Amino acid sequence: MEHELITDAVLVSNYLKGEENALSILITRHKQKIYSFIYSKVHDRDITEDIFQDAFIKVIRTLKLGKYNEEGKFLPWVMRIAHNLVIDHFRKSNRMPKFDNTGEFSIFSVLSDASLDAEKGMIKEQIESDLRRLIQELPEDQKDVLVMRMYNDMSFKEISDKTGVSINTALGRMRYALINLRKVIDQKNIILTN
Repeated sequence: MEHELITDAVLVSNYLKGEENALSILITRHKQKIYSFIYSKVHDRDITEDIFQDAFIKVIRTLKLGKYNEEGKFLPWVMRIAHNLVIDHFRKSNRMPKFDNTGEFSIFSVLSDASLDAEKGMIKEQIESDLRRLIQELPEDQKDVLVMRMYNDMSFKEISDKTGVSINTALGRMRYALINLRKVIDQKNIILTN
């Protein structure tokens, strides 16, 4: 049977039945995606390698303890583990603002921290420039409303006057802009929130 035809869920179940090879197929299958995701956050090959290894140690431990119940959503589960390890890495190296005690990493908790030091400022700029780049990919009408609302702090009434559309249309465009932004973020595996 071709490896490509075996689903992640079957491979996980085979691994749990003692077929060690099933795990290496899973790792090989998803390595590029997970590795690229980690690297896009830490920009360092050694640290990426360490976090990648740690993620799979955690995966193996969780599987061995029989605590895996993601119903076939193997990759998103590993991505979440990797994402949490990236946050741990930044916390340990004090390169990010402290998160609130919900443990949630939100772009807004980073952007709203007024007392950012130089290094945190660089991370803030990186996130803002990533976000700006994503906004550029939106359709023109949605992009305009989003920029006016988020960056120029205009009310929907002002946006409506400036663009010559009704307030409802402006609201609708903002809504679609946010939906499309979320889609792009998901497609590119950019994780701005936990």
